[in-house]
Amino acid sequence: MAAVRVLVFNAEEEYTATLRSTLLSFSGVKIVAEVDEPAVMAHALNQFPADVLVANLDPVPEAVLPMLEEVAQTNKKVEVFAVSNSTDGQLILAAMRHGIREFLTKPIDDNALGNALGKVAERHSGDDPQGKLVTVIGGAGGVGATTIAVNLAVELKELTSAGVAVVDLDHRFGQVATHLDVDPTYTMADLCDNPTQLEYQMIERALVKHQSGVQILSRPNQFMQADNITAAHCVGVLSTLLAQNDYVVVDGPTRFDFGTKAVLDISDFNMLVLQLVVPTVRSVHRMLEGMTEVGFNLDRMKLVCNRVGGESGGITPEDVRDTLNMDVFGEVPDDWNAVNAAINVGEPLSASSPKSKVRQAIRGMAMRLHDPNGEITEEPKEAKKGGILSKIF
Repeated sequence: MAAVRVLVFNAEEEYTATLRSTLLSFSGVKIVAEVDEPAVMAHALNQFPADVLVANLDPVPEAVLPMLEEVAQTNKKVEVFAVSNSTDGQLILAAMRHGIREFLTKPIDDNALGNALGKVAERHSGDDPQGKLVTVIGGAGGVGATTIAVNLAVELKELTSAGVAVVDLDHRFGQVATHLDVDPTYTMADLCDNPTQLEYQMIERALVKHQSGVQILSRPNQFMQADNITAAHCVGVLSTLLAQNDYVVVDGPTRFDFGTKAVLDISDFNMLVLQLVVPTVRSVHRMLEGMTEVGFNLDRMKLVCNRVGGESGGITPEDVRDTLNMDVFGEVPDDWNAVNAAINVGEPLSASSPKSKVRQAIRGMAMRLHDPNGEITEEPKEAKKGGILSKIF
């Protein structure tokens, strides 16, 4: 199914994880934002580009329906789906009169929702195609997420004739521009005055084109400018970039907060980078548990073990797989000399050390992301007993 951008309204806290997991179980669905006050739905739609508004009518449908009618009348391109425990015919009829296209009863039938979302995707099939968003985040600081993000973008550029952009969402300490030795005049901070109706020409001024062909959107030049960047800014900028590029690779965010959650929800692939040390594996374990609790779709999460073969203290990628019950998407070998040399001269590995094993591993991951047939299909295996990590977790 083609990408369908969804804004969620839900005032029932206990239903949040269920609704999110149901929506995100469909591969093309991207949740652009979630709101819990009926009065802010219209404002949210002005900030976050969406194709569908999914609204939970419970517990007080009569308070929500008038707001949905306003949304349906003022946002003709946004289709409204309602969800409720009620099967009352009068409520369903009233919902349809208020401009609601689909009425789904709880528990939501996957086939009914899938068909409804498929119709939305089909109706938007004539729109400009959206690229793929790849978000690279570190399970802890210093695990090499920036190196992987930057070089992944360069390798993806070699695989496609269309555009590739890399965006630095570590708003205070990001080093994407340094890794590629560029000195941007404009940055993400210069795009935050007006997150609504953000035109590509505005973003284009802030992009710096690297000799590899990759375009770079850097973190703010001034430390305190980071305070002005919101989740709405990030989603707006990324959505506009996706309309113009085959791939957008994001480095960061560095914290699992509201802004991070918004970016992960609209990503096609989330690459979680870790090293083979117990504290980092523990952090990743906590992150995955937290994501599961809020209904995040872990099928979009790809584990990447970095610096494999170094001083790992006996921990292997297989230990990580068995402990976290997730396949390892990529294994990047330890080659500090090659990576350090590339960072210090501000070049991608394809230029400074094209035959290095690190470069080959990152290129392999890029090829697998670019080619759907290269996806890992092996089911997670049951955790082994008696390994190093099994004694700790």
